[in-house]
Amino acid sequence: MKRSNHEMVAQHLERENKALLLALDAKNNPADITLVASSASLRGAQPSFEEQLAVAQGKSESVTIKDYSNAQYYGVLEVGSPPQEFTVIFDTGSSNLWVPQINCKNCGYWFMNGGKHKFDHSKSTTYVVDGTDFHIQYGSGDVKGSFSVDDVTLAQDIVIKGQKFAEVSDAGGLGMGYTLGKFDGIMGLGFEGLSLGNAETVFKNAMDQGLVKEGKFAFALGDNKEGELTFGGVDKSKFKGEITWVKLEEPKYWQITLDNVSAGSYSSGKTNGIVDSGTSLITGPSLEIQKIAASVGAQANLLGQYTIDCSKLSSLPNLDFTINGKAWSVPGKDLVIQSGGTCLFAMMGMDIPTGPKWILGDVFMRKFYTVFDYENAQVGFAEPTY
Repeated sequence: MKRSNHEMVAQHLERENKALLLALDAKNNPADITLVASSASLRGAQPSFEEQLAVAQGKSESVTIKDYSNAQYYGVLEVGSPPQEFTVIFDTGSSNLWVPQINCKNCGYWFMNGGKHKFDHSKSTTYVVDGTDFHIQYGSGDVKGSFSVDDVTLAQDIVIKGQKFAEVSDAGGLGMGYTLGKFDGIMGLGFEGLSLGNAETVFKNAMDQGLVKEGKFAFALGDNKEGELTFGGVDKSKFKGEITWVKLEEPKYWQITLDNVSAGSYSSGKTNGIVDSGTSLITGPSLEIQKIAASVGAQANLLGQYTIDCSKLSSLPNLDFTINGKAWSVPGKDLVIQSGGTCLFAMMGMDIPTGPKWILGDVFMRKFYTVFDYENAQVGFAEPTY
């Protein structure tokens, strides 16, 4: 039986965040430890008059994506009327929206990153009771709560009416990765086939309600700096040349055929992978990652991740993903996350028996402007200008 992508993402969050977040030296980001970023800094400038006029025709708007040491990317959305603000991971590897509710268990502490924002539906005039259970079992615990219905606001003023989402009452399944994380919840940007509770996804609802100009969204992830997520189209200032489009194997995951994955003497042959903004690293079958790690001299640790001698960074080979006959290269130096004198190899083994073989996470997406075309079931890559 195919494991849900929710389970895959949660298990990966548990493993990778312990290794990444606990390894990050707080001294590198002293102002980012206890302060919650302001709404203005996350959402960017307020819309112009011309942008407000575009509401009736559908529009394209962007949200700022904050970058925590290349280990976590997050931005802001709002739920309810008047709107309550939440910091979320915009995750192409899952399809549900969830935020913690008031009195949520295992939902962070005030002394860690200022605590989590929690939804109080009693303060929203547009809240509608659903009450259906929302419950996912993970290897390390569970995440549970119940579904609700309310308005959700993306970017400046893309207001989705009557969105079904989950109020989480216990986030214990995400472990310390969630407690230490910068995010309150997750907004899935996958397809309905992955959505629990038959909930239509936020972006699909935005399309159906005529709120976006095109059925596309696009990421320009920063490299230790802020990035951007555009809803309803692309930001032409963020890329050069043409967008290379790749059809999905099926509109469920953002899963594509990979002609080959290669690094140095390693070559995978034809395989597949998903493009996943919610996964920090690049993952692949454990045996394949072992081969790549061995070829570059990386050593495994107890968490199943690899470290490498920082003095070898300049000699690391590129990692090439050949897609539709074109190689998309991640330079060897970008396959390492450095912190406190330790160099973490940004690839990790993960075996998904009936699911995708590779996950092209943030390490890959940082290198290319990445467009997700919901209407035409395809993903696009372009050379970035940022």
